[in-house]
Amino acid sequence: MGSLNHSRCREQISFLRRQFLQDGGLPFTDVLSEQSILDALSQNGIRWKERVYSPLVTLWVFLGQILSTDQSCASAVARLIAHRISCNQSPCSSETSAYCQARKRLPEKFFSDVARRTGRALDEIAKAEWLWHGRRVYLYDGTTVKMPDTADNQSEYPQPSYQRPGLGRPMARVCTVFSLSCGAVVDMAICAYSGKGQSELGLLRRLMDIFRPGDIMVADRLMCSWAELTALQTRGVDFIVRHATTRKLDFRRGQRLGKDDQIVNWPKRRGRTKASNAYRKNLPDNLKVRVCRIQIARPGFRSKVLVVATTLFDPIEYPKEELASLYRKRWNVELDIRSLKTTLQMDMLRCKTPDLVRKEIWTHVLAYNLIRTIMARAAHEADIEPRTISFKMTLQTLNAFQPVLANLRRCPSDFRHQLYDQMIAAISVHRVGDRPDRFEPRKIKQPTRKHHDFLHVHRHEAKRQILAGLTE
Repeated sequence: MGSLNHSRCREQISFLRRQFLQDGGLPFTDVLSEQSILDALSQNGIRWKERVYSPLVTLWVFLGQILSTDQSCASAVARLIAHRISCNQSPCSSETSAYCQARKRLPEKFFSDVARRTGRALDEIAKAEWLWHGRRVYLYDGTTVKMPDTADNQSEYPQPSYQRPGLGRPMARVCTVFSLSCGAVVDMAICAYSGKGQSELGLLRRLMDIFRPGDIMVADRLMCSWAELTALQTRGVDFIVRHATTRKLDFRRGQRLGKDDQIVNWPKRRGRTKASNAYRKNLPDNLKVRVCRIQIARPGFRSKVLVVATTLFDPIEYPKEELASLYRKRWNVELDIRSLKTTLQMDMLRCKTPDLVRKEIWTHVLAYNLIRTIMARAAHEADIEPRTISFKMTLQTLNAFQPVLANLRRCPSDFRHQLYDQMIAAISVHRVGDRPDRFEPRKIKQPTRKHHDFLHVHRHEAKRQILAGLTE
């Protein structure tokens, strides 16, 4: 690659920032800053020649591909051609090979660095009113994504063993740390679906450095593991997890703080593997934990019991009812994962090699964080919390304004700010309904008319049966 053209680079950065309302000097407009992009370029040693698909243009086209309902490469290149013509530039080729080669040239770390910097920057400038007791709370959970069935993908992300060879798809496990205050993805880890160290607990160990003293992690009962919780406590990080059913619970022992509320010591247990024992070797011998049992009563329903384990020991500052309320907000991580996988269509990826698959995942995360940035700005203007704004409607509004945002360079700053204000006002109107304790019957009013049988044999065998007249 050639040398870095600073003037051209800054022009492209300015264009990229305008697409996500990152100029104007208003709150939440420095999340995708020029300096963060330049640092990501320099730290990864990226230099380029003057060509159509420079790194920043490639990133912009990739983001547009992620945000579009049609995520094909041909549609992404077509949008670039339309933009170049609108800017009185010569159109590029409609072939997708140059664009795909440009994505391959960029290192994977460039995509991950930009996505992480954006998420961390948004989390840093979150308003104090959005925090819990003035502290930052992070939600941790994992999910899986599928990808095209190619030999390269199968070798690095093999399909689950319960699927017959040739009938499944490669699958990767993705574990993510979300910010409770603004919903941003602070960090993420990717691995194969199964194997040693390829679990949600194993990926949590990789993501330990993202937590800082004073932070709080909220997770489900799968994270109620002695080694990981002790490692968090030694870092000065508090946690709230649901008590695991495999651990014996006895409220007659320990330091009593109130009814069904006590502090106990969990002794170190021997790990199942040598790697686990080596990890536990430098950890303390005991873990001091507060265990709370909360009765959840709803009129007309049977009472449920919730048992949580935490290191928030002060029963006056942190009553067990507030701990239960905070743990209930853990459900937001399921909604955030749904926004990534369903709304942004990350459930089924499109790239055919493992390195491009990871780049595609990180580009999804970057697009998600930039949408969360717009939501945070709308929440700031309307004096509400970001999680009360609809993610999907924000995406739809952004897609509707994208053609106008792409040609704002020649417009006066007053018109640009007026357009931003109108867009923010349109986004803040779409609120998510607050419907606690809502329930619906698991029934549908009318069965679907479209029915398809499942494929129980290899596709080539099914074709052979059709040709032989055995099936229709």
